[in-house]
Amino acid sequence: MKSFNINDDLKQNYKLLIGSILPRPIAWISTINEDGTNNLAPFSFFTAVSAIPMVVGFSPLLRASTGKIKDTHVNILREKEFVVNFVSEDLIDHCNLTSTELKYGDDEFSFAQLTPLDSQKIKAKRVQESKIHFECILKDILTYGEDKGSGSFITGEVLCVHVDDSIVNDGRIDTQKFNPIGRGAGNDWIKTDSIITRDRLTKAQIQK
Repeated sequence: MKSFNINDDLKQNYKLLIGSILPRPIAWISTINEDGTNNLAPFSFFTAVSAIPMVVGFSPLLRASTGKIKDTHVNILREKEFVVNFVSEDLIDHCNLTSTELKYGDDEFSFAQLTPLDSQKIKAKRVQESKIHFECILKDILTYGEDKGSGSFITGEVLCVHVDDSIVNDGRIDTQKFNPIGRGAGNDWIKTDSIITRDRLTKAQIQK
C-alpha cells in the first residue's frame, strides 16, 4: 500500500480527494449576479447536513488559476441565498457547460441553453430542466485558507423543495426515475443505473 504525506501540494491533495470520495453528488448552484443576471455552476463537494432544520452544504474552492473566490461564492456573500438544482443523466452536457469560466455577469443559463424558472421564496432562479430544486438561504460560511485550492464550506437552510411529479412514487423520490449522475475523478462522471439493496440494521429508520 502506498502512503502519501499530506502537505501543500495542491495537485496531489486534490487528486486524492476526487479519486477517493466517489461518487460525488452534484450541487448545481444558481445565484443572482450583482447586475441581476443569472449565475449557474456545478460543485461536487456537496452533502446533506441536517434534517431539522433542513440544511445542505457545499464547498467551493478558491480558483486554482487566480486564487480568487468563485462567482457563486461572491453572489452568496452578497445575496445570502442560492438554489441547489439536482443533475440527472440527461443534463450531463448542460451541467458540464456551466463549469466554463465565463466573465462575471455572463449568463450560464443562456450559455448552456437552460431555462430560468422563478423561485417561490428567493430571488435566485431555478433550472427548469432539473427535476429537483432546493431554495436556500445562507446559514454559515466556514473558510479554511487563503491559498489557491483552499476551500470554504457554505451551508444553506432549505426553505422550499420542488420535485417533478414524474419522479415521485408513493410519496418518495424514485431513484431510477430520477436517474441522478455523480462526479468521479478527472473527467469521469458516474451513472447510478445499477442499484443494490440491503436492509438497514439501525433500530429507528426514518425512511420507513
